[in-house]
Amino acid sequence: MELQTLENWLWKAACSIRGEVDAARYKDYILPLIFYKRLDDVYADELTRLAQELNMNVPQAEKLAAEDRNLIRFYIPPEARWNEVRKRTQGLGERLTDTLRQIARENPKLEGVINRRDFNATDQGQRVLDDDVLARLIGILNEHRLGLNDVQPDILGRAYEYLIRKFAERGSSAGEFFTPTEVGFLIARILDPQPGEIIYDPAAGSGGLLIKTQLHHREKLAAAHGKPVNELTPDDDPRPIHLCGQELQADNVAAAKMNAFIHDMIADIRQGNTMRNPAFLDANGSLQKFDKLAANPMWNQNIPTEIYENDQYGRFYWGIPPASSADWGWIQHMYASLLDGGRMAVVLDTGAASRGSGNKGANKERDIRKQFVDADVIEAVILLPDNLFFNTSAPGIVVIIQKPGEQRRARADEILFINASKFCEKGRPKNYMTDEQVAYIGDLYLNWQEEEHVSKVVKRAEVIRNDYNLSPSRYVTNNDVEPPLPLEDAIVRLREAEEVRAEADTQLDMVMKKLGFANWRDFEAEE
Repeated sequence: MELQTLENWLWKAACSIRGEVDAARYKDYILPLIFYKRLDDVYADELTRLAQELNMNVPQAEKLAAEDRNLIRFYIPPEARWNEVRKRTQGLGERLTDTLRQIARENPKLEGVINRRDFNATDQGQRVLDDDVLARLIGILNEHRLGLNDVQPDILGRAYEYLIRKFAERGSSAGEFFTPTEVGFLIARILDPQPGEIIYDPAAGSGGLLIKTQLHHREKLAAAHGKPVNELTPDDDPRPIHLCGQELQADNVAAAKMNAFIHDMIADIRQGNTMRNPAFLDANGSLQKFDKLAANPMWNQNIPTEIYENDQYGRFYWGIPPASSADWGWIQHMYASLLDGGRMAVVLDTGAASRGSGNKGANKERDIRKQFVDADVIEAVILLPDNLFFNTSAPGIVVIIQKPGEQRRARADEILFINASKFCEKGRPKNYMTDEQVAYIGDLYLNWQEEEHVSKVVKRAEVIRNDYNLSPSRYVTNNDVEPPLPLEDAIVRLREAEEVRAEADTQLDMVMKKLGFANWRDFEAEE
């Protein structure tokens, strides 16, 4: 399903309930139904597969599945199928709610995932969505098939992002929740998970990055066994990778669990605020360590300084970032969560690579970057094309870090910079990268390859001379005019300057007080 098709479909669905519920609550009713439709279509695919394997028709396979649940990955009773429910004209809300609860009982992993909404709910004695409106909504959602081969893996994340972006309350943003599909597959290619590894995303959103690392792993398995991905068996993957993620928003947690369930992946997704209360701890109460990390945290997030100062997990020993941008706070959390020798790839705002470099005096972000560069753990930085992300036209970067193991990393004292700004196709409303472009950029990293105007291996000493500037455009030029400063970066720099000024004012007040001029600002105001 193309992005424009998805958005038109969701817009039509939202319009069908306009006036019945507040716009900010559209997702509360549309998303669970998309979950249900997606699950039902994937179950139909599962029955078709079973019928083909056993050389029988689909009704026979469905009957056999009811008798032996081990033949299928999950089970939906015949009376709970999508088409059976949507036939109802009377009591639809009650029937739908009961059906989703029944599916959750049949499949305990879906408890709290698919059955979170009461479609028969009332407000001040009136149904929130009466049966006629609900039937109209279901009819619209029935227009597209959502099986594994019909839509992209993170269709649920895309739907959530669109509904938030279009209809959330003023000031809300979903940009931190969804990573463009091609960027997710680029990160999966870079991390290249190995059998038995545990992959962690501390800002998991709807699980898209985790799902794509697993899909990449399965593609490699399929190639090794010479068979299609959908024909892989558990015997082909004796040491499957495990997925772990933490996410703040309950709807995103539900989407991530549904994504993992549909793709039959081993996943542990927990709800909570990672920076305040990391959910993955070992038996001693310390941070659990992982083989690989993939994340796209909210860019330039405003996190109170006291969270860093009161941290009990030893995460921020390389410095406290400014309150105006948590980018290097997230990086430090992820680095602290890596096993020795582990690798991480994180998507950030481009400003995170260069803010503070070249300025006189101290700068919190630059000083933290200095610690990472001096420790020789930065492997590569990739500049992405612009207008890929849904919440901004800014390009973004991927920072790749490896934690030291028993030996220094293979390319010690070198950093690979890749300027992939031109590797995209123009699209509406957003640009996109092709599979070939993703593979090309990923292989530049995996092969540690230099390409004129695209990639360059830079000695760490040169980065130090450039005051720890990690911006790829600083080292790899594509003969274009330097783009203007992105608005997001300008805002962060302004906020950071305001923080520095506030700190300076506080220190000045202390000095003036010691000199006996505690009320000096009152005199200044009078003048």
